[in-house]
Amino acid sequence: MNLQKIYLLSNKKYDGVENIEVFDISYIKKDISFEKFDALIFTSKNAIYSIDNFSNSWKKIPSYAIAYQTARIVEELNGNLAFTGTKSHGDKFALELLPLLENKKVLYLRAKKTVSNITDILKSHKINITEEIVYETICKQEIKKEPLEDNSIFIFTSPSSYNCFMKSFDWNDSFTAIAIGKTTAKEFKKNTNYFISDETSINSCIKLAKSLLK
Repeated sequence: MNLQKIYLLSNKKYDGVENIEVFDISYIKKDISFEKFDALIFTSKNAIYSIDNFSNSWKKIPSYAIAYQTARIVEELNGNLAFTGTKSHGDKFALELLPLLENKKVLYLRAKKTVSNITDILKSHKINITEEIVYETICKQEIKKEPLEDNSIFIFTSPSSYNCFMKSFDWNDSFTAIAIGKTTAKEFKKNTNYFISDETSINSCIKLAKSLLK
C-alpha cells in the first residue's frame, strides 16, 4: 500500500490529494474609470474575481491574460479576451505584450505583493501603464497542524502559498515540491527537491505529482 501523500496548498478539492489551506485572499475595492484604458493585464484569476465583485465595466476593455487558466476566467465572466500568453512567466509575458500594447493606455490589475517585473519592463519600453492593487494574500494565523508524512509531495500554486506554508511548517528533506510555474519555484529555499509543472494549472501539477509516487 502506498503511504505517500500529495498535499495541495489550496482550498480547491481534487481527487487523490489532501488540502492544506494556509492563506486567504482579500479583495480590495477600487473605483476605476475603465473607459480611460485600452487594455487590461491580468496575471492572476484573483485579480479578475476581485474587480468583478465591484464593477462590470472591465468586461468592455480588451484583456491580456498571462496563461490559459487566467484567460478562461476572463471568458467565463464574459470579459473581452484579447490575448493569452504562452510563456506562463511574468517577465516573459511582459515581452510578449510589447508589440501588442504599443500606443495603448494600459491598466495592470495585480496583487499587493508581486515577484515579477512586468510594470518595469513595459515602462522601460515606453508602454503607458498604470497599476492598481486589487487583492492581497494573507497568511492564515490559525492552521490545524497535523504531522506531515515523510516523502510527501506538496503542490504550490503561487509564491504566497509556499511562503505561508513555510511560516507554519518545517520543511523535511524527504519532501518533494511541485511548482505551478517558474515564478513560484524561484521562492523555494536552496536544496529543495522540486519539479515545475509543464502547464500552469492545478490539474497538470496533480498529474505530475501522481507520476512521482513510488
